[in-house]
Amino acid sequence: MATPPDVENMLRATALRVTKPRVAVLAAVHEHPHADTDTVIGVVRAQLGEVSHQAVYDVLRALTTAGLVRRIQPSGSVSRYEARVGDNHHHVVCRACGAIADVDCAVGHAPCLDPADDHGFAVDEAEVIYWGTCASCRAPVTTVPST
Repeated sequence: MATPPDVENMLRATALRVTKPRVAVLAAVHEHPHADTDTVIGVVRAQLGEVSHQAVYDVLRALTTAGLVRRIQPSGSVSRYEARVGDNHHHVVCRACGAIADVDCAVGHAPCLDPADDHGFAVDEAEVIYWGTCASCRAPVTTVPST
């Protein structure tokens, strides 16, 4: 988890002005991997008080553009944000509850997947989403017998 001074240094390193909303949003994304926008807004409001949805959206966009956060959007899901950037990792998503976990690249280096035909593109990232059912959703449901 990034501490506020770390977050401030991260912002400065990308030439973003250090503001309370930026610090709060970046810290929230570090503290809550794969958080959706509503979660980020809730965390930021708990820390700063009233902050508009638009302000949080604007900060998330600026942080994404600066490369400090990554936006992912698995099929059928809202946008989610994570602070793990630059390593070309992938994700596994539970079909039942929507839980998301990071999956390291199987090859170990970016872009980790070499397309059969890159059509002249300079590939710098590959996005893979594995789908399945998490351990919690697969666990047998136990019921207490009624007396």
